Amino acid sequence: MARKATFFGFEPWKSYIPKWFPDRKCRVITRNPELMLRRGWPFRLLLSPRQEVYVWGFKHPPFLKKFCKLFGIPFYHVEDGFVRSVSLGAHKAAPASLIIDSRTTHYDARNPSDLERTLQTHDFAADKALMDRVDRCTRTLLDLRVSKYNLGKSVVIESILGSKTRKRVLVVGQVETDAAIAFGCDTPMTNNDLVRLAALENPDAQIIYKPHPEVLHGTRAGVSDPSDVADICTILKEDVTPADALDGADHVYTITSLMGFEALLRGIPVTCIGLPFYAGWGATDDRQTSPRRTRRLSAREIFAAAYLLHSRYFDPETGDPTNFETVVRRLSELRNVTPLQQPQ
Repeated sequence: MARKATFFGFEPWKSYIPKWFPDRKCRVITRNPELMLRRGWPFRLLLSPRQEVYVWGFKHPPFLKKFCKLFGIPFYHVEDGFVRSVSLGAHKAAPASLIIDSRTTHYDARNPSDLERTLQTHDFAADKALMDRVDRCTRTLLDLRVSKYNLGKSVVIESILGSKTRKRVLVVGQVETDAAIAFGCDTPMTNNDLVRLAALENPDAQIIYKPHPEVLHGTRAGVSDPSDVADICTILKEDVTPADALDGADHVYTITSLMGFEALLRGIPVTCIGLPFYAGWGATDDRQTSPRRTRRLSAREIFAAAYLLHSRYFDPETGDPTNFETVVRRLSELRNVTPLQQPQ
């Protein structure tokens, strides 16, 4: 008999859930906390045996997790994986990968996640098959120049920046109100603060600032105004692909962005102000530390845990379960044939 699974906060992806969880009897609940309570949730969970609860990120009432723990109901956080789509989530593009965690989200630096526990304990050296697959997968990812979002404009970076004559430092902007910063950085920091820090610490370098694609496409608002730091950096005003932006970069500064890890995979030094999943393991220059993260790990080992052991993959068009290799190739194909979707 299939277990019953109740999903909170998944409304944009409601039609995909049965394919994402084919071995579960799925039920999707409204994101509206007041309406949820009026309809008897979460107390209705007690009426069904073999019940599980899945929440999208932290889009659930704070009491829900405590309620499930009190009554012994398995509880899972779900978030976008690291190779997501050709378009943005704000454009209703469904994710092609998910991370499901029984403890917290992967970007929550305050608490240990399942991913963090694997990074802290897994014997990567003894797992030769996994590490051989890592080498194949990273080679495919880099060769096809696939990223989390794959809607940016492909350019020869020198056509924007000119010939390289000195060290280049790439500053990766984020949506400053995003949960990845709220839960992943204990120091108040805006994108402009990050640009200023990079310029201060690299006085002779060319500072390049890449705003987040959702800000450039107008689907999310920024907090700081890039024009305020235009005198100390070159701003990429178009949504340039991450692979192109990283070409020629000698150092990357980020708060918690996944582009920092994509830089690591290319052998580029990375400074993290916050503590994303890939920081705290000795692979990055960290300005926030965690006493829980005591191992020294390579980018290959971090990739193995995050992209292969803790991510589930789904066909970008059908939503059917598949693997990393297939998703990367499909996203590459779709990027080459799909015109950029503009905000409505």
